[in-house]
Amino acid sequence: MNTTPQPDPKDRPARLTVGVVGAGRVGPALAASLQLAGHRPVAVSGVSDASRRRAAALLPDVPLMTPAEVLGRAELVLLTVPDDALPGLVSGLAETGAVRPGQLIVHTSGRYGARVLDPALRAGALPLALHPAMTFTGTPVDVQRLAGCSFGVTAPEELRLAAEALVIEMGGEPEWIAEDRRPLYHAALALGSNHLVTLVAQSMELLRASGVSAPDRMLGPLLGASLDNALRSGDAALTGPVARGDAGTVAAHVAELREHAPQAVAGYLAMARTTADRALAHGLLKPELAEDLLGVLAEEATATGGTSGARETGGTSGARGTGGTSGARGTDGTSGARGTGGAADTDGSSDSPEHAEDPTGSDAPGDPGHPGDPGHPAGPGRLDGPAGPDGPGDPEDPDAPHGPEGTAGPEGDVR
Repeated sequence: MNTTPQPDPKDRPARLTVGVVGAGRVGPALAASLQLAGHRPVAVSGVSDASRRRAAALLPDVPLMTPAEVLGRAELVLLTVPDDALPGLVSGLAETGAVRPGQLIVHTSGRYGARVLDPALRAGALPLALHPAMTFTGTPVDVQRLAGCSFGVTAPEELRLAAEALVIEMGGEPEWIAEDRRPLYHAALALGSNHLVTLVAQSMELLRASGVSAPDRMLGPLLGASLDNALRSGDAALTGPVARGDAGTVAAHVAELREHAPQAVAGYLAMARTTADRALAHGLLKPELAEDLLGVLAEEATATGGTSGARETGGTSGARGTGGTSGARGTDGTSGARGTGGAADTDGSSDSPEHAEDPTGSDAPGDPGHPGDPGHPAGPGRLDGPAGPDGPGDPEDPDAPHGPEGTAGPEGDVR
């Protein structure tokens, strides 16, 4: 057993000074992880009171400054702001001269790759897109969850090793995402994580309405098994009345929802149609049973009067629509189980657009203001290669990005 005392991270020589622009749920957690790896957070900016409290909790003794002042102090800058705020922030910082040559500029948006940082690149900065595929709480537990967390990485080829090294130092696993696939990648995370929260919350509400006193206790084992089966087996894990073709049961479900939870009908029908498409495409749903099931879904959708009627010729997701984007029999639907041009046709292939994240539930700073002291630039060579994770614990929550807080926008998530 090795009893050699391990050095305190605070006693290590810092390799990079780190600044955070946008103290939402993501930025302080990433900076705290980098601190565990030997880097030194030196400045953080935040807008809301909540973000300032979060920064104080995760980055104690790190001063609050304007975005331009953060860039003036840091060699590695984390831009952890909402997706929609990111392009304007980058342009503003570059135009005011806050960006310095050799400075590492990292954003955590799932939606964007490295090109959104082109204004900073033209100013001589080194652009990296590092998106953690994790949901964030804004508490110290986030630092632990980064151990083993996948990061969507996009950067110029010559900076790829530097980007991957930073991810490894935060305890994460780098996953290379091409620039033009970032929106699809992020959509996938939002679909799997953000929408899962909605489905679970809605399911708990319906269980309470049916008289279940502890819906979380009832759903926990079921959802855990379903998630495990889905990750292991994909569509082969589909069960339930839609996959079996129990049209009568599905009709009874919709009737009950119309009476007790009409706001849940549209979502149930949409998911039932998508489930039927996938079950039929993968041979789980027998065609002769699918006929009656799709008929029920079509009638119910028509009764709802929505724009996703299963038999509407121009419906956006009609199960039998000739132009529906996910029609089970659509002739040009993008995911029709029997569609002649569907991207998820009977061969089981599936295309899906996409964050997020989102991801970051972080604050959007205002005008970047005036640049501070330029300090000393640092290139990726200062990383000294991957140091490996120093943070404690293993992740328990495989979710993606989080929601807004204060003046913060969403992003995810996924990130």
